[in-house]
Formats: sequence, C-alpha cells, structure tokens
Amino acid sequence: MKRTGAQIVFECLLREGVRHIFGYPGGANLPLYDTFKDYPQIQHILVRHEQSAAHAADAYARVTGDAGVCFATSGPGATNLVTGIATAWMDSVPIVCVTGAVVTSLIGRDGFQEADITGITLPVTKHNYLVTDVHDIARVMKEAFHIARTGRPGPVLVDIPRDTQQMTADFHYPETVHLRGYRVPGHPDPAEVKRAAKLIEEAERPLILAGHGVILSKAYDELLELAEKCDIPVITTLLGISGFPGTHPLFQGMPGMHGMYWNNMAISESDLLLGLGMRFDDRVTGRLKDFAPNAKIVHADVDPAEMGKNVRPTVALLGDLKATLQDLNREVGGKRHPDWKAWLARTRAEHPSITIPETDKLLPQFVLKQLYEATKGQAYVVTGVGQHQMWAAQYYWYDRPNSFVTSGGLGTMGFEVPAALGVQVARPKDVVWSVAGDGGFQMTMQELATLVEYELPVKFALLNNGYLGMVKQWQQLFYNDNRSAVKMFNPDFVKLAEAFGMVGLRVTDKTQVAPAIEQAMRHPGPVLVEFVVDEDENCYPMVPPGAALQETIDQPAMAPARRREEAVSRS
Repeated sequence: MKRTGAQIVFECLLREGVRHIFGYPGGANLPLYDTFKDYPQIQHILVRHEQSAAHAADAYARVTGDAGVCFATSGPGATNLVTGIATAWMDSVPIVCVTGAVVTSLIGRDGFQEADITGITLPVTKHNYLVTDVHDIARVMKEAFHIARTGRPGPVLVDIPRDTQQMTADFHYPETVHLRGYRVPGHPDPAEVKRAAKLIEEAERPLILAGHGVILSKAYDELLELAEKCDIPVITTLLGISGFPGTHPLFQGMPGMHGMYWNNMAISESDLLLGLGMRFDDRVTGRLKDFAPNAKIVHADVDPAEMGKNVRPTVALLGDLKATLQDLNREVGGKRHPDWKAWLARTRAEHPSITIPETDKLLPQFVLKQLYEATKGQAYVVTGVGQHQMWAAQYYWYDRPNSFVTSGGLGTMGFEVPAALGVQVARPKDVVWSVAGDGGFQMTMQELATLVEYELPVKFALLNNGYLGMVKQWQQLFYNDNRSAVKMFNPDFVKLAEAFGMVGLRVTDKTQVAPAIEQAMRHPGPVLVEFVVDEDENCYPMVPPGAALQETIDQPAMAPARRREEAVSRS
C-alpha cells in the first residue's frame, strides 16, 4: 500500500515504539503535522521553543532508557534544536530529531527558512541524514533508531524536505540494519578481564569511579555485586549519580571540582582506580598530570575513542558495561580492605564537606536536605547547571536508580524546565522535582505554559539568590570579586507562576521550607516554590580551575565537634 513520506515516518515511529513526540510546527514540516490526525497512538507535546523539544526528548530518553523524539521545522526551527542536540551528544543520550527542510529544488539556493542543518549538526550528532528520496525514508528511520540506541548512545538527526514528505511510495519496514563499519561492542577481551581481576586482587586501596555508562547499560546490580564482593568504595561522577544506592555504606559521593574532599584525597591515595562507564573528563580529574598519581587504571567503556583519550589505562575493557561487569564478577574474589576504609572514614570525619552551617539565614543546602527528607529520596530530581546543580548532587541522596537528571558535559543552563517536562511525560505517576536556579530558569521558563496545558504536575524548587551564582563565585575567588554582569533583575516569580495558571509559593525563612514543600507535594498540579536564599553562599568543596585534586578547597572552617557529628550521621 502506498503512503506519503510523512505517513511512512509515522509508520516507522509506531514500529519503534514511539508514543510521545516533543515538537513545534512550521512550513517545512506541515505534512508531518497534517499526519498526526491519522496516528492517535502518538501524543504530540507542543513546546514553546524548539530547544525545549530537544531537552524534553533528551530527559524522556534518560528515564525510559529508550530513544526520545522531537520534531522541528527548517531554518531557525532546526537551528533552535542545536543546543539540545549538543547536550544529548555530550551526555550520550539517544534522541532522534526529525526536521523539515525546504523543498528539494530550493536546497542550496538560500530559500526562505533554509539552513544546512545536517552540516551544522555534524559535530554533535552520532549520525545525520538528508533524505531526498521518499523510498529511503523507512530504511533511514530504521537506521536512525538503531544508531541512536546502540553502542554508546547519542543523537541522530533526519532532515526531510517538505516535498519528500508529500511524495508517495510503497511502505516496507526493514527487519534488520546493515551498516558497513558500524560495530557494537559486546563482551570485552577475556584476557583483559583476567588482568583486571588480578589487579583488583592485588590492590590495597582500590576505588570504583562509576559514570553514566552504569545507568545507560542498566548495570546497577552488577556494579553493586562488584563493590560488595570486593569491598571497594564507590564514587560516582555527576552523571553517574543514582547508578549506585546513595545510602549504601560503600557509597562515597561525587569527586572532582565540587566533589567531596575525601574523594579527591582518596583518588590521590588510591593504588587502583576502576573507571566504569565514564570518560575521565576535566571536572573529575582536575589537572591531568597529577590525577591519581599512585594508581593503576582499569578503564571499562563501550566507546574505543575514550580509551586513553585523557587518562592512559593499565587495562582497557572495551565492551558493553553490563556484560563487562558480569564477566569481571565471575573472575574476582572477595578481598577485604579494612585499613583503606578506615582511612576514608577518618578523612571524612576530618573534612565532612557537606556540613550545613548553623545560621538563621536560608541556605540552599538546607532546602535540598529538606527536599530529601520530604520525598524520602524517591523523587526524580531534575536540575539546570550552576550552584543549585552541585547542591542537588551533594545534599540529595539517590537510592532510586536513574532518578537524577541533569546536563553534564555541555553544562546547559535552561535544561531544568523542559527536562522536567520530559521526565514527567515519561513518568506520569511519579513525583518530579525540578531544582532550578533563577538564571537558568528564565532561559526556558516559557515551558511552564506547556506543563499547565498538558496537566503535568512538576514541582519546582527555585533557588533565588539574585545572581548567576556559579559565575559570581568564580569572580569572587579568581577575579578579585569583580562582579561583572552577574546581578539578576528578576521578576516576581510567584506572580509569574500564577500568570501561567499554576500555584506559586515564596519562602524567605527556614521555618517555612518544610511546610512549603509539603504543600507543593499535596497539590495535584504544577507548583513553583521560590526559595529566597542567601546571596553570599558559595558551593564547596571546590577545585580551582587548573588545579589538582590534592588542592581542593574544603568547606569553610566549622567547629570540630559539629564536623564529626555530621560526618558520622552521613556515614
């Protein structure tokens, strides 16, 4: 049976299990939007900006473990996707972006709303296509989803001219994919697995550094088995948070620029570092030449390009991380490390790092701790980028697998609102809290209208300090406190929420925090809670830019008794 190109796209989406699309219509993708009426199985979420469509699809993909999908028109519609595509690229998230292009006769002629989106996105997509023959659409769509989902996941863009969407062809969906040169790693080399197991058996001060790959490969049980079997403390990267239970005795928190002091010192003292599904980026390593100076490195990852890119491994385990850990767990024994764990415990007691200062001021750390207590760690937490992101990583403990959603590699401000939208669409029955900063929130706050329209009950904890907080912190510490262009003139956020048709609350005192959170959670719809926090509070610990982990700036001095008490309660 013949179908239009637009209908073929939808038939492919159905066969790939797609049930939600985030998008925005325009002239070049109107045939696609005209086809929605024939496919009620797929719900379209009309965002207010194409960047939000990409971020929502990204977050949807993160929590479902499947590809998210977004639509945009040609020209500015397509280019508005680029920040979201780059965000997904840096964080290895599978999304498929379908864009409309100008009609084929105008390609390369600077037609109205033309942009070479395949050329623009070449550096930030796993692959992309310009499809000018309607007969190629089914094959390309099959390949796009296969590429996005397999190996190291990532974004794929499919650009289809408007006239190609309107042409007709017989529809045949391929059952298999044949891509010359594209290989998906499975199990690692058995000899390398044995070498890694031997290093684990010989180590006296081993550490696990677990990244986003644990979550992407759903290797939660395998990581837990390795850590418990070998008695190895576990550190997680920012994107690895919620890949290992946050209240487990072996869990140590996050390392790096705003990681725990004890973790940065432990990496520097370790004799074996197991990097699992992570890429040794600069925010984790600090000054590379001084990173883990005493440690042999076992690096397990699905992407061969990451092996030796930043840190040269002693053993490289190339393969799917879940399969790799299964193989490794069969090889290792059960050596204990009581002296090493005692050293870590002493370091944590001396430098607790996440102590909340005793003050009458409303501190953001206090808000995050209260949010954790109210949700019992079972909410999905979505953040933007900045100080609030680091506090959410430090003070909210994630026992629920894959419950922390944030922009890591690209560090995209504005992620917090549309990403929370995507998470709530994917998990309609779960509690979703977006922890936002007043700066990033205003970049994409128009999506509050989308939340209200689709009755999505996202709760916002908006930490308003009146500044671009992380930039201000750098200016204070490294630029002689020259606060250039960081003071925010903010709207009345409560009235803003009400203008969008949702509940707005303002909190200015510590005693109001818990009641406001409870009130927000009782309300069946979206709620914005503005926490007017201390504008002078900075985020610690901190590794200065260009410094080594050993040069971590710890929390400002606290009373020793209080520090010990906090460390014991956290342990």
